[in-house]
Amino acid sequence: MQENQNLTFQKGIKDGLPICLGYISVSFTFGMAVVSGGMPAWVAVLISMTNLTSAGQFAGLDIILNGGMYLELAVTTFVINIRYMLMSLSLAQKVDSAMTVLQRCAVSFGVTDEIFAVAMQQKGEINTRYFAGLLLTPYVGWAAGTLAGATAAGLLPLSVRSALGIAIYGMFIAIIVPPMSKTKPVAVVVVTAALLSCIFRWTPLLSSLSSGWVIILCAVIASAFAAMRYPVEEEEGA
Repeated sequence: MQENQNLTFQKGIKDGLPICLGYISVSFTFGMAVVSGGMPAWVAVLISMTNLTSAGQFAGLDIILNGGMYLELAVTTFVINIRYMLMSLSLAQKVDSAMTVLQRCAVSFGVTDEIFAVAMQQKGEINTRYFAGLLLTPYVGWAAGTLAGATAAGLLPLSVRSALGIAIYGMFIAIIVPPMSKTKPVAVVVVTAALLSCIFRWTPLLSSLSSGWVIILCAVIASAFAAMRYPVEEEEGA
């Protein structure tokens, strides 16, 4: 696999800009929720700058506001965010072999669902320059949106705050639909994961599982099925 010389820092910035704009609206809601819960604005910004995970942050915030234990907070956020381990393992097979361990650790901090989806669509190996640009804009947008939301807490009606909370789902759909419509294996994975999610949601016994475990199980089962059904043939002489 050869490094794509077109994957520059500037291209990473450009590819990350749509994610950045989507993150602003979601993190705006998070910032408002933190301040509305009685915590200062700087705490909201600090959480966003050290986590970069919407589901984990909202779940963690709920536990904090309800006086939960540290162990409960740690386990909950770990389960919800454990999917990033799978994404990082997958991305590790695609990054430039010249990327150092320190650089890999740095970029792994910024791996999210949307960044993973965009990075995996690139052809060839992904270098450090592209990854840096791709991660920078969403990170800035996430922190800036949180600050803006924390500052504007209490000024917007509840209906507007609720509407902002679903923006990330629309953004992810916009990212996944194009490759899904072009590649059959991707479509199979998406449909399989959706069906499994419905099974976990509506089956009495399975519905008791936490959302984090459901995500992991759906991802593993769907990807394993696709891997067996559509194996990737190695190029001769590789």
